Amino acid sequence: MDLSEDDRSLINVLQIAPRITWQDAGYVLGRHPTTLAAQWERLRTQGLAWVTARLFGDPAHMTLNYVEIDCELRRRDEVEAALCAIPEVVSVEESASNRDLVLTVLTPSWADLTGHILPHIARIPGIVKYQSAMFTAMHATGDRWSLGALSAQQLARLRTVAAPTPGSYSGPLPSSYWPIVQILSRNGRATAMEIAEATGLHPVTARRQLNRVLNGGTLLFRCEVAQNYSGYPVSCQWFASLPPEERGTAVAVVRGFRGLRLCASTTGTSNFTFVLWLRSAADVLDIEDQFLAAVPQARIIESSLTVKFLKRVGVMLNPDTTATGEVIVPEPRSQQLIGRV
Repeated sequence: MDLSEDDRSLINVLQIAPRITWQDAGYVLGRHPTTLAAQWERLRTQGLAWVTARLFGDPAHMTLNYVEIDCELRRRDEVEAALCAIPEVVSVEESASNRDLVLTVLTPSWADLTGHILPHIARIPGIVKYQSAMFTAMHATGDRWSLGALSAQQLARLRTVAAPTPGSYSGPLPSSYWPIVQILSRNGRATAMEIAEATGLHPVTARRQLNRVLNGGTLLFRCEVAQNYSGYPVSCQWFASLPPEERGTAVAVVRGFRGLRLCASTTGTSNFTFVLWLRSAADVLDIEDQFLAAVPQARIIESSLTVKFLKRVGVMLNPDTTATGEVIVPEPRSQQLIGRV
């Protein structure tokens, strides 16, 4: 199931413009729209690539946390299943480091995190201990990562047809729109007709509500690719400590690294973290050397390789990083969440 050059180009187009029409995609790539639609259906069915939508809420009120879990080895499978089933636990991965599991948790408020989600996690049988750190600033996120498979001419064409980015967050949607949010969480390219068929709405009503969702800045759409087939099969996370005056320099340096998936400031002893997808584990030392040379006052506390991804931004994954087809969709109580992870 290796990705062909045509596969990589199509995925790259959708990473930049997740809901582009097949006609416009055909113009960008110089291929027939029907051929591209069939190609995408194959990629999606095989779990090699997918488009999802995540809620975008008010950053002043949401909380984004990084939670480390230690669990009993004999109960790891059931612990992982219980954690993956929690909608607010948007990502779950196994770590080859000083913790068994790493979670990314998004909640509408600090009170919701401390009063509901963390107690829920603590009650899961088999969990020995957990500790968490809050993301205090997001400097780079996975929705900006791409395969880089398009030519300069193709990128120029794409800029002429790609829809503009929706406006800033304008508040939660009416509860009647929630079924549309859940459908788009499963398939970010769902059409108004598909939504009408799934919800029983009149097609005109479905189109009107879908346009409201798309234009309201409520959702962030994201095209993902199975990491093992991306050309960057290794994921590494660094935890660093640096003085506040070096933060700007550190962010600029990390943003220059190819394969950047996350860069954030956090609470705790390690107050700066970043994640890269790499071509091999041998690249880890080179990244550290470049980072420390540019930010000499920084101290790398730890680097951690990911052994296995179980869930990424709501999407359940197979051991080979392809999507299973199961998506843990957000619940109505999560309307204030921001989905840039």
